Amino acid sequence: MPTKIASFFFAPELYINNGVTDISFYKNAFGATENLCFKNDDGSIHVAELSIGGAIFHIHEITSSHFFSPDKNNGCTCCIGLFVLDVDLIMNQAIKAGAFEISTAQDYDYGYRQGMIKDPFGHYWQIQKKLP
Repeated sequence: MPTKIASFFFAPELYINNGVTDISFYKNAFGATENLCFKNDDGSIHVAELSIGGAIFHIHEITSSHFFSPDKNNGCTCCIGLFVLDVDLIMNQAIKAGAFEISTAQDYDYGYRQGMIKDPFGHYWQIQKKLP
């Protein structure tokens, strides 16, 4: 039986192409806060830690050991599920910030309102909320 860990949480890593200097999309689209950011000598992002509503995620440039680029995986390495209070508002905000709509927000029989966008770096986000 595995040892139980007292504090455990999921923190996805999203990969970006080398040379990217602006990751403000996440702030503009989702209200993310930047916890830390390490830059290369040319000003490009090496790794940044951001959070949305207390949930931490990382943005990391592609290196020989970090190769999960959406460009090399038909545009998708995973889909990040982001639970919000107003799906339509956040979808519109993300699109204005530079995202592409993959599927329009709609209510589903299984009790969720969901829509999907692809961010400017190629990552897919399922914007969703549980319906009352």
